[in-house]
Amino acid sequence: MTDQNPSASRDQVVRVATVNVNGIRAAYKRGMADWLTDRDVDILCLQEVRAPDKIARDLLGEETWEIHHHEAEAKGRAGVLTAVRRDAHNGSLIPSGRRIGLAEGTNDSGRWIEDTITLPDGSTLTLVSTYVHSGEVDTPRQVDKYAFLEAMTNRLPALVQGTDHALIVGDLNVGHTELDIKNWKGNVKNSGFLPEERAYFDRYFGDLGFVDVARSLAGDVPGPYTWWSYRGQAFDNDAGWRIDYHMATPALAAKAVSAVVDRAATYDTRFSDHAPLVVDYRF
Repeated sequence: MTDQNPSASRDQVVRVATVNVNGIRAAYKRGMADWLTDRDVDILCLQEVRAPDKIARDLLGEETWEIHHHEAEAKGRAGVLTAVRRDAHNGSLIPSGRRIGLAEGTNDSGRWIEDTITLPDGSTLTLVSTYVHSGEVDTPRQVDKYAFLEAMTNRLPALVQGTDHALIVGDLNVGHTELDIKNWKGNVKNSGFLPEERAYFDRYFGDLGFVDVARSLAGDVPGPYTWWSYRGQAFDNDAGWRIDYHMATPALAAKAVSAVVDRAATYDTRFSDHAPLVVDYRF
C-alpha cells in the first residue's frame, strides 16, 4: 500500500498510527521508542497500554506529546491512549475536546476514548482509539464482546454529528472477510471470525457508511496482516490476522494516500504481537 503521489509536501500530510502495544512497558523494552522516533507520526493511538497513567506519560514524554489516556479499572488490563505530537503542523492538531467511554452498561473500561481535532484545512475530526474485547465462544467474554460491538453500532452515527470527519482506529479483534485471516477456514467457529461478529462489520462498512481505509487502498489481496500469534511459526510463515483498522467517514477516507503495516523484519525484533498500521491523510 503505497503513496501514489510521493512528491507532495510532508506538511500537507497528517500521519496517524495505531498499534496494540500489548503493554507499553514491555513494548519500550523491546524497541518501540526507536520505531516511534524514526516514524515521524503526527497522531499516535495505542491499545492495551496496561500501565498507570504516569508511567505511560513518562515513557512517551509529555514534552513531545499531548496525551489522552483512559486506564482500565483492573490493573494490567486494556487501556487506550491518543497522543498528538505537540509540534505537528505548528501545534494546530492539539485536541480541543475529549470524551471517555463508549456506552453505559458496557464493559468499556479502558477501551474507548474520543478527541476533537482541527485538521490543517480547518475541518474538524472526531478521533477514536478503541480496543474491542477478545472473545471466547459460549462464555461471558463473548457476550461482552457482542455488547461492545452493538454499542459501537449505536455510537458511530453520533460521531459524525457536528464534525466534518470521523476516524475510529484500533484493535477491533475481528477479521472482516476471508482476505483478513491466513487460515480463515480453520477459524470460522472461533471468536474473531464468527459470522455474527463479521455481520457487525458489514454494517459499519455498509449502512453506517464508514470506509475500511487499509482495505480500500490495498485492494482484494490477502492481508496485509497486523497480528501474529507468538506461538509456533505464525510470524515467520505470515499466518496472521488483519484485525487493526482505520475506519473513516468517506470524505476523510478519500484523503488517505498510503497505508502501511510496519511489520518487523524478524520475529525477535517485534515490540508487540501486533504491528503498527500507519496511514497518511493528505489535506
